[in-house]
Amino acid sequence: MPFEPVVLFFLLGLAAGILRSDLKIPGVLYESISLFLLLAIGLKGGVELAKHPVGELLGQAAIVVAVAALIPLAAFPVLRRLGGFARADAASIAAHYGSVSVVTFAVAAAWLAGRGEEAEGHLVVFLVLLEFPALVIGVLLARGGSREAPWGRILHEVLAGKSILLLVGGLLIGWAAGADGIRPLDRLFFDLFKGMLAFFLLEMGLVAAGRLGDLRRAGGFLLGFALLMPLAAGALGAATATVVGFSVGGAALLATLYASASYIAAPAAMRIAVPEANPALSIGAALGITFPFNLLLGIPAYHWLATQLHGVVR
Repeated sequence: MPFEPVVLFFLLGLAAGILRSDLKIPGVLYESISLFLLLAIGLKGGVELAKHPVGELLGQAAIVVAVAALIPLAAFPVLRRLGGFARADAASIAAHYGSVSVVTFAVAAAWLAGRGEEAEGHLVVFLVLLEFPALVIGVLLARGGSREAPWGRILHEVLAGKSILLLVGGLLIGWAAGADGIRPLDRLFFDLFKGMLAFFLLEMGLVAAGRLGDLRRAGGFLLGFALLMPLAAGALGAATATVVGFSVGGAALLATLYASASYIAAPAAMRIAVPEANPALSIGAALGITFPFNLLLGIPAYHWLATQLHGVVR
């Protein structure tokens, strides 16, 4: 089965970075595209959310968030005891893997749409909800009860950061306008989405290539963790989605969310809350290994698992 075309753009960027090409996406363009993607994802989720009474989603949301909290709680002792990482580094890495990647979610949604697989549109609500709890858990694990964290600054950095602000803002706009109200903007935000995502992934490939050196210096344990942790978390996500009644596509998307690792919100929050942690370890693992693994192998694997849990023969 061929790769999703947008993933091939990531591979192009990765190859260019490894070959030390002079290829470079202008910073202004990269920033503009990231803003566009965040807002478009929020708008699409808001339009879908308008089709459902909010009260019906509360039970699902509570289960999804509660189960997701197990990911950083499980990752921390593995990193601390088996990997021998310092408390601050183990907590920071655990927070990155407990939080989620918006871009991985977008690629998974595009992958499913390309195969005609329907998924619950309101999953973008869970995308927003899952950004924050793991960061709080990571800070608590890092502090170990011995020092107070600057919660005001952390809350401001996360909640007022562009990712949460645009996702929530787009969600509310899409919810308030509904499908009919957003229709005049469809060509801008929805028809151009995959093209913009392709440009973004080209840059992500270049960035990921630059992080491979951090992984080599960190050693084999972190490499293994960055490959096995998303598989375990993805299986947990697929099982959780099946229990709460999601479709095959919805289960694959939630599995992808659980399996993804943050490289936007988490680094910003950890920089403030746990400044003693080495960001090269967490970002190197999340962006250099887990992100490309999920794009190339993880998403198809999570979809296959979702089909097996639903008893669907493909």
